[in-house]
Amino acid sequence: MPLDYAHTKGTKISLAAIRHPATDPGHRLGSLFYNPGGPGASGVKYLPENYKLFPAAVRERFDIVSWDPRGIGSSSPVRCLADSQKAKAFLGGLPPGFPVTDSQRSQWVDSFTQLADQCKDRQMDLLRHVSTWETAHDLDLLRQAVGDKSLTYLGVSYGTFLGAVYANLHPGNVRAMVLDGNVDPRAYTTLAEGGHEPLPTSMRLKTDLGSAKTIDAFLDLCAKVPVSKCAFSAGAQTRSKYATLMERLKAGKVSGVTYPQAVSDTVQGLYTVLPEGAFPGWQGVATRLQDMWQGHAPKPAGSPPAPEPQQGPDEYPGIEPAYAVLCGDSPNPQAKNGQKQAADLYQRFADQSAARAGDSGRYWVWTNEPCSTWPAQAAHPYRGPWDKPSREASKKILVTSTSHDPATPYEGSEAMTRALGDNSYLLPVSPGYGHTVLFNPSRCAQDIESTYLITGGTLPSKPVRCTQDTKPFA
Repeated sequence: MPLDYAHTKGTKISLAAIRHPATDPGHRLGSLFYNPGGPGASGVKYLPENYKLFPAAVRERFDIVSWDPRGIGSSSPVRCLADSQKAKAFLGGLPPGFPVTDSQRSQWVDSFTQLADQCKDRQMDLLRHVSTWETAHDLDLLRQAVGDKSLTYLGVSYGTFLGAVYANLHPGNVRAMVLDGNVDPRAYTTLAEGGHEPLPTSMRLKTDLGSAKTIDAFLDLCAKVPVSKCAFSAGAQTRSKYATLMERLKAGKVSGVTYPQAVSDTVQGLYTVLPEGAFPGWQGVATRLQDMWQGHAPKPAGSPPAPEPQQGPDEYPGIEPAYAVLCGDSPNPQAKNGQKQAADLYQRFADQSAARAGDSGRYWVWTNEPCSTWPAQAAHPYRGPWDKPSREASKKILVTSTSHDPATPYEGSEAMTRALGDNSYLLPVSPGYGHTVLFNPSRCAQDIESTYLITGGTLPSKPVRCTQDTKPFA
């Protein structure tokens, strides 16, 4: 692919792709392209792990294709440190979860500022050309490479933003598109609007509020079942038990686990109702919280800072690709007078977020802080319009979400539907819990999606609300 689509005869970069052939080749319809989100997630890594989640009818009729977007994984990756040992040392030197003391905040900001300087010195040309705009053009060339006349696509989480950008750049090339667990495209790309204060990406997207809503549902549902189903249950006292546990953790009274580790572990643990891959499921989260309540760390404790580091083929645990895309595409408030101001500025945002959304707000704000000193903006950022599919194409786009998503709140899917215009159809899974419908299946939603993908656009004639197959603590 061209590094810069404004100079297509210049420098080239390579993309790694992966394909699982249709299981019923005699009735194959084409390819379904899958983006697993992030930004920064490797399709080459996650398609094999996620393949079983696709409905059988879809696997029969389509080759399932994914790829490592530019800058990520095995696709001409953004790598700013000298080798894998230095990359691992960088990650190991960060305060786990997020910083909570003045010294940890200084350490966090200093570390990411140094990483930004390394990126500026080593990879500035690539950093400016890993935007979603460019990845959407890559996707259209990939579509042509597999011989499909139009695109059939499923994007989850950040992959919904990529899908929306593609649909607006190539509205006539969309055959069918499912956007699952949606990012509000206007909020993602606009720092401040209508006189509002500039806020970090997570606060504009209301990710903190989505996490708070999901944690509230977790505690409410846990309170209604016995400890045999939710180990953390204390009946009507479950919510106060959780608050007391957080205070114990803040005071350092739980051996082997810190307050930020517990918060980040809980937020990410609620991504799937049932155990899936590295995710423990809601019962697993309850067991971990009960372990902490009893005074000892769960196994394993804590989780890396988001975005999740990606392992390359030589075990380079790169966090840079995710920030290259996020910071290039999505503006964040900048620190103008040095690292101390960055620490103070993002601590203020963290306090604001915690005031409206509880403990998880701090976690999400600090994942955005590295963008305050990031050295590069996208050369070709996409800022809209978002309704070209409605104005220029006849194909409807299927938008779906659970009602309680801890990473991309349901309101983001409502916003995506409004942005795309009349040629979009919103399919809520409510009640539904966890991050995306793909990872928290609904047979009702799967049947609608399968029919839509196979027919190239058939949707219910009226609004439908689906429910999740497996309820939490069932």
